[in-house]
Amino acid sequence: MHASPLTASSCRLCLVRHGETAWNAERRLQGHLDVPLNPLGHRQAEATAMRLGSLRFAALYSSDLCRAQQTATAVANSHGLAVVTEPRLRERHYGLFQGLTYDEAERLHPDAYRSFVQRDPGFAFPEGGESLEDFAARVHSVLDEITVRHPGEQVLVVTHGGVLDIVHRIAARKDLHAPRDFSIPNAALNWIERTDDRWRLLRWAEQTHLEGARDELPNA
Repeated sequence: MHASPLTASSCRLCLVRHGETAWNAERRLQGHLDVPLNPLGHRQAEATAMRLGSLRFAALYSSDLCRAQQTATAVANSHGLAVVTEPRLRERHYGLFQGLTYDEAERLHPDAYRSFVQRDPGFAFPEGGESLEDFAARVHSVLDEITVRHPGEQVLVVTHGGVLDIVHRIAARKDLHAPRDFSIPNAALNWIERTDDRWRLLRWAEQTHLEGARDELPNA
């Protein structure tokens, strides 16, 4: 893993996408809907806890949605950490797409779906959904807050695929509208570091501990 010492001005984050849900397997958009882990997702959460067993974390933050909290709890139990829930770590709000499969969303709402897959930064999903710009600002704000709160420390964050898409772009300095060229598997480990105001991508999508990890997100 990453054994190099941290300086007082650095914070290292290990970010984990929640384990698999039935809706992941169906390629159904979850967004803010509260879908629990399926049996494979629970096994992935336990495998992640074992993989991280020898590492020390100053804190454990999680999205407040069930699938993330269930994943975080498996790690918390093995590390003796409390899970700090943070609503800003939630998945993007997909508005009227929530509950639809990708195929259904494309068939029922072709214009909106086109804006979605083309990563139009200003497009906000109808019925209360977020734009990519607003979503990215939310993710950036919570990352900044966590790293400022933990100088010189290593922190674990359990969140969602869309959040990790933004995280990778922040750390690798990629545009929001650029096609995704990196994977975001369920329950994989993703490492970034912030020193002063500069982000650095350390390692991404570590999944040797998993029996199988799904990346059903678009723009792969």
